[in-house]
Amino acid sequence: MPHCVLVVDDSSDGREMLSEYLVFRGFHVTEATDGASAIEIARRVRPAIVLMDLSMPGIDGWEATRVLKADPLTKHAVVIAVTAHAFPSEQQSARAAGCDAVIAKPYDLAILATALERVLSKGFSAFDAEGIAAKPAPRKPSPKARI
Repeated sequence: MPHCVLVVDDSSDGREMLSEYLVFRGFHVTEATDGASAIEIARRVRPAIVLMDLSMPGIDGWEATRVLKADPLTKHAVVIAVTAHAFPSEQQSARAAGCDAVIAKPYDLAILATALERVLSKGFSAFDAEGIAAKPAPRKPSPKARI
């Protein structure tokens, strides 16, 4: 069974477009429309990745992320903020709340899906600082290479 991705966004157009594309790419996708439902659904389905909008009514993405990362049932999930909040201070705020990465809207669906595939197959270190490109695994120099 494919890994579950939870898509959280109060915008139905954005949520549905992203969900449909990820399903097309072979992901199992669950949707939530706000932070409160994201917490409830994540506790039930235990997604591998949560794509979290930050600005939502009620419990916003920052607070929902804090709750998910503090809960033993959901703390394993990689939470990626998918947001229009692209300023460095806002990205730092998202990371301080517990987001593992931040991807600014608008984004390329194919690049995002490929990055998610890398995270699921190689672990979170496959994300770079920009959140969308793969990093090669760090190599240790061999003892023979030292002079």
